Amino acid sequence: MAKKTVATLSKGGAKAFTKVIKIVKSEKTGAYMFKEDIVPKDLVKDHIAKK
Repeated sequence: MAKKTVATLSKGGAKAFTKVIKIVKSEKTGAYMFKEDIVPKDLVKDHIAKK
C-alpha cells in the first residue's frame, strides 16, 4: 500500500504536498492512534490545529 502512495506522489507537483502524521486519543477507549493525511504545504498548520 505504501508503494502505491509513493508512486502516486512521485509524479509532477508532488513537492506541493506534505504527509502529516497526527497522534489522536480515542474518546471511547482512551487508546492512542496515528492518523495520516496528505495535505497541501500551505494548509499544514491549519490541519494540525484542527481537532
